[in-house]
Amino acid sequence: MASTTSAAALASIATSTTLVGQHQLYSRIRLATPADVPHIHKLIYQMAVFQNETHLFTATESSLASTLFNSPPFQSFTVFILEVSSKPFKNIHSPAFLPIERTVLVDHVAADPEAETFKSVVANEDGDDNVTVAGFVLFVPSYTTFAGKPGFHVEDLLVRECYRRKSFGKMLLSAVAEQAVKMGFKRVEWSVLEWNVNAIKFYEEMGAKVLTEWRVCRLTGDALEAYGDANY
Repeated sequence: MASTTSAAALASIATSTTLVGQHQLYSRIRLATPADVPHIHKLIYQMAVFQNETHLFTATESSLASTLFNSPPFQSFTVFILEVSSKPFKNIHSPAFLPIERTVLVDHVAADPEAETFKSVVANEDGDDNVTVAGFVLFVPSYTTFAGKPGFHVEDLLVRECYRRKSFGKMLLSAVAEQAVKMGFKRVEWSVLEWNVNAIKFYEEMGAKVLTEWRVCRLTGDALEAYGDANY
């Protein structure tokens, strides 16, 4: 009689072969909750530092908490949190969005100097104390009048420095794109600074078109407030 090997055993053999000299880093994308606000605030500040725009950073934990979670997910502001762990994740209850999990093979696990600061509060509440917040993406519904269909606009995306170059940025954007497809949306769009050539190359490799003929126009501060007293 021919011997048989279970699928689980075959997977185990394949994994052990692949992992020679490598390490497994478990990753998960989940919906943010109000408990994530302190980490979201820190991540936004890190983005302001990267973009040399800390002079524009005025967000507070209070302002984020009072504005980000007033509507159901995907109907207004929505945040996905990227988490990493050296061990498989425990299940979390998330009826509005099924968390996306991936296992990444890395040659070495980079030291995370802020591991304690970014320890996941949500995962810890579910009994998983080995989970670190590694990044986030914040997006909102948009609308394309030419197609008569909604879409998503990505406002912010950041992967913390020690977790970059591991395809996590692509994982976050792909999660937004996948949700857009599920909802029948027409497109996902975002902005990129013209000096960030690495990001531009990355987006183009994902299949995105960089629309250089468009410019961002913005009313803010005194220029915006002036319209509060304007007579038309």
